[in-house]
Amino acid sequence: MPRRSDDTIFACATAPGRAGIAVVRISGPRAAEALGALGTAAGPARQLVRRRVRDKESGELIDRGMVAWFPAPATGTGEDVVELHLHGSPAVLSAVLAVLARQPGFRLAEPGEFTRRAFEHGKLDLTEAEAIADLVAAETAAQRRQALRQLAGELGALYEGWRHRLLRGLARQEAVIDFPDEDLPSTVPDAVLAEMRALIAEISGHLADNRRGERVREGLSIAILGPPNAGKSSLLNALARREMAITSPIPGTTRDVIEAHLDLGGYAVTVSDTAGLRESGDAIEAEGVRRARARAEQADLRVMMVDVTRPQDADASLRKLIDRDTVVVANKIDLGGDSGWADDLGGGPARRLSLHTGAGLDALIEHLTREVARRFDTAGAPLITRARHRAALEDCLAALRRSLTADLPELAAEDLRLATRSLGRITGRVDVEDMLDLIFREFCIGK
Repeated sequence: MPRRSDDTIFACATAPGRAGIAVVRISGPRAAEALGALGTAAGPARQLVRRRVRDKESGELIDRGMVAWFPAPATGTGEDVVELHLHGSPAVLSAVLAVLARQPGFRLAEPGEFTRRAFEHGKLDLTEAEAIADLVAAETAAQRRQALRQLAGELGALYEGWRHRLLRGLARQEAVIDFPDEDLPSTVPDAVLAEMRALIAEISGHLADNRRGERVREGLSIAILGPPNAGKSSLLNALARREMAITSPIPGTTRDVIEAHLDLGGYAVTVSDTAGLRESGDAIEAEGVRRARARAEQADLRVMMVDVTRPQDADASLRKLIDRDTVVVANKIDLGGDSGWADDLGGGPARRLSLHTGAGLDALIEHLTREVARRFDTAGAPLITRARHRAALEDCLAALRRSLTADLPELAAEDLRLATRSLGRITGRVDVEDMLDLIFREFCIGK
């Protein structure tokens, strides 16, 4: 059945399964009729009242719960809204949803449809809608903080401010085109150029963020590298606090990339254990080494594990993988030996560690946490959080740069118009129907 904007939608807004409380949300022009179908009535607006909930057709009591009535337009969706706070029993929810599904003009909500209606009724812009999805999905404190900043409108306000400045510049440019015989100030074209140059500098600076906002959402990647038997798998197990990778004194035990998704100091990280770096005639192990090197190139941060008793393992091919984004870890200090050579590998002073005794492990975790926090620094202006924002900003920047070199004022005006539309696509201030389904599909049902 095609989706209609005048349908009244309903869904359970809490997670499925047994729970103390479950919330059923209803939104649309006929939301108040749902209460009649459930044999109950609303109390004063925006107040929870205790009610018996029944199947009006059969008269059967379904539950005793709380009911709240929110009249439009001052609601989350901009429509009439009813909320039922019931016992979180699958049987209770099934019975209530069955009653609602029988009502004319009612249907189960699609994923994200409540938030989409809020957007369509002007309750929030697209960046705020995306922030709701990010907040629901947040697993770490950093993800939660970033989503809340975006939900508060900081990112949308930044882009809308730029868009309004572009609109003013466009209006001035079109005034020059449309009224060439009028006595307009001679400084108008220069003022437009100065404003566009300022915008180019601001947007360029915003884009040069090392993708920090996107990394907060998706997580930063850490690759553990090193020669065979350096302790890579043992370090992964220690960081994950569980046995994820097989450890063995036999070289070449790890032949594929093993990942652990962790919360490191409040930040989402994916730590990858990789195959030992060495030349091998074994085709499978050689493929593992190739994947290890590929993961090293993709990683945001590398941990190079070396055995302090085997300085001969630090050959030229291993040293090539060490740069300023690499933390060198000298493992097996409990076996003695001079570890000074590890400080000269190129990643700065090596972190000393014994995974056998645990010595140095806490210090290494603290160091990695600081390194991750430095890359995730979200202080200051709000950050780009999604690839679609970045693509639209790059389109805007390209159009602005073209406007500065346009041969005719009409061409410059058209470039400014394109730049304005690019910014408007981020917040939804222009026609974005083609992307709405993609955005709201990420949401859970009932949100």
